Amino acid sequence: MKGLFLKDLYMSLKYFRSYFLLAAVFLAVSAFSNTNLFFIFYPCMLCGMIPANLQAYDERSGWEALCGTLPCTRAQIVSEKYLVGLTAQLVLVLIPTALVQALRIILFQAISWEDYGALMFMLLIMTCVSSSISLPFVFKYGVEKGRMAQYLVIGVVCGGSVVASLYFDSIRQLSATADIPAFLLCLAAVALYAGSWFLSIRFYRERELK
Repeated sequence: MKGLFLKDLYMSLKYFRSYFLLAAVFLAVSAFSNTNLFFIFYPCMLCGMIPANLQAYDERSGWEALCGTLPCTRAQIVSEKYLVGLTAQLVLVLIPTALVQALRIILFQAISWEDYGALMFMLLIMTCVSSSISLPFVFKYGVEKGRMAQYLVIGVVCGGSVVASLYFDSIRQLSATADIPAFLLCLAAVALYAGSWFLSIRFYRERELK
C-alpha cells in the first residue's frame, strides 16, 4: 500500500497544484476574517475532492484494471485513498489553520482560546463530513455516476459555513459548556468518516470492474 500512496502523492503534486494554491490563499484570507468561516471551510471541500479525482485518473488511464493484477487487495486500494484524503486535510487544512489561528491569538488577541477550541472542533467536523460523502458513491458506481455526490459536498460546505458562523457567534455569549455539543458532533463526524470508509470497501469489493 506504500507504493499506492506514493503514486497518488506524486499525482497530487502534479495535477492538484491549483488546489494547494487556493488552499493557501483561503488560509491567508481567513487570518483576517473573524466572522466568515467559509474561507476556512472551503479548503476542506478541495481536499475532500482529491481522493475522488485521483480515482477518476485511475479509471480513465486504465490503472484501476491494472491494479487488479498487483499484490494488493481492494480494501487496501480504498484505504489508501482515504489515507491520502486524511493526509491532505492534515497538511493543507487542519495543521496550518491551527497554527494561523493560534498566532492570531498570541500576537493580536483576535479571538479567545475558547473560540479557538470551538473553531477547531467545527473544522474537524467539516473535514470529516466533506471527505465522507462522495467516496462511497464513487467506489460503488464509478467516478462518472458518483460525481453528483461532489455537488452535495459543495452544498454541505456552503451550508455548514453558515451554520458554523451562527454557532461561533452564539458561543461567545455562552459559557464554555457550549463546547460539549461540538465535542459530541466531532465524535459523530469521526464515526461518519469510519462508516464511509467501511462502506467504500464493501462497495468496491462487490463492484465489477470493466
